[in-house]
Amino acid sequence: MTDLNLLGKQAVAAKYEMQLLGTQEKNHGLLKAAEKLLEKREEILSANERDIRRGEENGMHPGLIDRLRLNDARIEAMAEGLRQIVELPDPIGEEMEAFVRPNGLKISRVRVPLGVIGIIYESRPNVTADAFGLCFKSGNAVILKGGSDAIESNIAIAKVLREALEECGLNRDAVLLIEDTDREITKEFMRLNNYVDVLIPRGSAGLIRTVVENSTIPVIETGSGNCHIYVDKDADIEKAVPIIVNAKTQRIGVCNACESLVVHEKISEKLLPELSKALREKNVEIRADKQAMAFMTDCMEATEEDFAKEYLDYIISVKTVSDVKEAIAHINKNNTRHSEAIITENKETAEMFLRGVDAACVYVNASTRFTDGFEFGFGAEIGISTQKLHARGPMGLKELTSYQYRILGEGQIRP
Repeated sequence: MTDLNLLGKQAVAAKYEMQLLGTQEKNHGLLKAAEKLLEKREEILSANERDIRRGEENGMHPGLIDRLRLNDARIEAMAEGLRQIVELPDPIGEEMEAFVRPNGLKISRVRVPLGVIGIIYESRPNVTADAFGLCFKSGNAVILKGGSDAIESNIAIAKVLREALEECGLNRDAVLLIEDTDREITKEFMRLNNYVDVLIPRGSAGLIRTVVENSTIPVIETGSGNCHIYVDKDADIEKAVPIIVNAKTQRIGVCNACESLVVHEKISEKLLPELSKALREKNVEIRADKQAMAFMTDCMEATEEDFAKEYLDYIISVKTVSDVKEAIAHINKNNTRHSEAIITENKETAEMFLRGVDAACVYVNASTRFTDGFEFGFGAEIGISTQKLHARGPMGLKELTSYQYRILGEGQIRP
């Protein structure tokens, strides 16, 4: 069984080394890691194939298989994510504000690393590289605990990253992977507050709830995604159909995919026949309320549970509403505070939607699939935070920092 105390001590030692690294040293390590990922792609793909084969044998859901699968393009995207992080400004040492007190003390607030970050995640092996890159550039050491489904892939990727750091003369323990898949190890990891400064769960609603309820380490909560698109009465149909099809089907197993559609009753007759045809061509099952069913074929009646469900599958729910206020109320009742969108040409309605919907990311006339650190220009992302304290939305470099007050004096003493 993994000795987590030893792992924690290794991470803390690496943390103090990381705090002293300059931007050039960190960028050199990241570029070497990107290079090694491509150089070792066959080893990584071979390991991933073993995970895929085991998942299929165990009857894993197709959406989760999609999350798990790596290919040349996804490995290239992992490497490109690291290269993008190199191009981003180093947040460490940034002076956030500065002022001088009447007694002459010069006080500044400066960005510093969080320290040791623990990340618990499921299925997606690309998180191993993404998390390393963001944590490393922001001066943090990271302990990773992936799911058993992706263990072979995660071990292969972590091995490559650690080799890259060592080749650059850097501490390979800046990234540590817990290879033990025993669930008791995960529970023990959640209580490693003597060594880990913050814990970030990334995965299903069940995983996140378990971490929030059991961790003694401060948690940054990332959320599941029951993402909605509301088609207003003033929507442009030519925009609406491609946006919905993209948000639902471009990738089904991701948290920013559209799971729920909300439609104004005055546009239903015009939109729904065309939309249902486009969705059927993508093999999407439609679960709709009775009003919507009147304008669509080959759909089934939705239950209340359907409107609050993250399917991660070729399924979408459809709810009819009478105005934007009802749409906002329905979304706020059923969403997971992740990403919501409105399709409308009415600026006042769009503004009401932006103000009224409680979510980390709110869109006007665009697909929810853009909620992503890469798409936001953050490089890779550590996850999508759906809470409101410390970080919200795609978490990039700055979200992995804290701050420190630095006080410069000239002999002042307090009277």
